[in-house]
Amino acid sequence: MARLTPWFLLAAALTATIAPFALAAGSPAAPAVKADRSPAAPLAAAVSTVTGIAISPLLGTGAYGAYQWFTAKDETARAALPWYAQLKFWLPALLIVGACAAKDAAGIALPPGLKKPFDVLELVENKVTGLIAAGAVVPLTMTTVSKLIAGGTIATVATAGSTGGFAMIHLASIDFSWLLDVLMIPCGIALFALVWMASHAINVLILLSPWGAIDAALKGARTALLGLLALTAAINPWAGAALSAVVIVVAYFVAGWAFRLTVFGCVFSWGFLTRRRARFSPTENDNWMFAGGNLPGVPARTYGRLVERTAGGLEFFYRPWLVLATRTAKVPAASLGVGRGLLFSTIMTDDGDTFFVLPPRYRGHEENLARAYKFSGGVRPAGLRKAWSALRELFGGGGARTQLV
Repeated sequence: MARLTPWFLLAAALTATIAPFALAAGSPAAPAVKADRSPAAPLAAAVSTVTGIAISPLLGTGAYGAYQWFTAKDETARAALPWYAQLKFWLPALLIVGACAAKDAAGIALPPGLKKPFDVLELVENKVTGLIAAGAVVPLTMTTVSKLIAGGTIATVATAGSTGGFAMIHLASIDFSWLLDVLMIPCGIALFALVWMASHAINVLILLSPWGAIDAALKGARTALLGLLALTAAINPWAGAALSAVVIVVAYFVAGWAFRLTVFGCVFSWGFLTRRRARFSPTENDNWMFAGGNLPGVPARTYGRLVERTAGGLEFFYRPWLVLATRTAKVPAASLGVGRGLLFSTIMTDDGDTFFVLPPRYRGHEENLARAYKFSGGVRPAGLRKAWSALRELFGGGGARTQLV
């Protein structure tokens, strides 16, 4: 039964989103209306729009705003458009996207040290624009669609009953869009957050990758997906909605992997921007770090505390999803040491198995950490080979599972 729980949750979320529009589409007057004007038609556009903006918030919001601005009939209509469809927003937004693309193109020939500060800024930009889109653009989009659906549905019902007693009741004057808002806005934000988190993981991988070619490939794949979604939705809205549903399902089943990677990126970028390592020193015990890819029973990049028990032995304390009940994992007895890497350091065995990944604030403090936990392996350089191994662990299939318990 536990294995079926993710499917039940996903089905419930999609049903809560689609049910109101399926009922609208199935109204008696629906066959008399053209398919592209049916009350349920805005659902396809809404799903595609929210998914596209979630894949790349700044590019999606800027392109969506530009589309609304160019398709407006006149200056009066343009003045009535929402803020993200105004020239003063979407033009700078698209220019920033172009600057990021130029950075990625030039990054192939640049050393990692020159490109990484800009990757950190882009990571922060993706978080900020994601919050703005989730808090403003998505609710406004869903509210507009709900009003269209509610208006079309109510007008249809009023027309169908015009020959009977319902003709005396002005149903068309009743606005039920608030009820659809209650159903749609939370579901829209939830779907946005799900897809955004999976897409944001790409920004984290770009930040952690030591090779510009990998960065360009990741960014190109995401942009290609966004372009395919926009093209499909333009040709056939329902085909765009179907492609969006595939993206949502995939994002749901990698949610655990994406969430842990998002937390990893938050800690990494915060430590980089604040230069916390200059004000940080490891404690004698109980230090925060991320689980590596070889700690038994713990998903990779789980954030927690490494504690040395008084009776001997190391234990890792963590909370799934950062808020659930605390769990404990015993660290296998092995000869451990600190590997000083190119971008971040790790705690690993003599055989090279990574047990823990250290946040960037530990850079320069590896000796103190090894001394605090009495690691017999001391401190040694990890090298590029270990950097590639750590990057491979970030994509690790074992970590790409939704953790629900």
